[in-house]
Amino acid sequence: MNQKITIAINREYGSGGRTIGVMLAKDLGIHYYEKEITKIAAEESGISEGLFNQASEEFKGRPLFAPAGIYDGKVLSPNDKDFTSPKNLFALQAHTIQRLSESQPCVIVGKAGGYVLKGRSNVVRVFVHAPRPYLLEQANLRVSLPPKDLEKYVDKENKRRADYNYYYTGEKWDDAHHYDLCLDSSKLGFEKCVQLIKTYMQVRFDGIEL
Repeated sequence: MNQKITIAINREYGSGGRTIGVMLAKDLGIHYYEKEITKIAAEESGISEGLFNQASEEFKGRPLFAPAGIYDGKVLSPNDKDFTSPKNLFALQAHTIQRLSESQPCVIVGKAGGYVLKGRSNVVRVFVHAPRPYLLEQANLRVSLPPKDLEKYVDKENKRRADYNYYYTGEKWDDAHHYDLCLDSSKLGFEKCVQLIKTYMQVRFDGIEL
């Protein structure tokens, strides 16, 4: 690819958004980042990767009525007493996302990447979703649970993602206004989702070589 384009993907659990991101990155010959973002942020900040993961996991089943940690672009210094606070951990990951986007073409999945890179002309923001039966069907391929427990698991995971996004961005996770493309993977399949994202990029970024 001859331009530094970032494709930031948010996705419902079971929609295959991660798989689509991996396929897209491989097809374009560019880097894919998801869990690696946390690892890089931990290495650069000197903070344990476990603390980053813990801050994300704490959103499971957590009732949120108003956003409280909205990202403002500020990163605290190591001497600050709130250096390892959840808000600053998010800010450190956001800084990593911004640096990666500026340095190379890449696919970024999760971590509220679309919000962090909001307003940048080189970013394509995508949301992958699907009807509930499809989400459960796909989740069942990855998690071995009884039907009722599987439903609870999928609902809990999607609530965590929605709460995490709302807490740090103030935006509703599944609001189409925040994305360039919203794709129903149950209707398109993973390969066609990849094709559609590439087609959108060719139309939007005139002259791009994929």
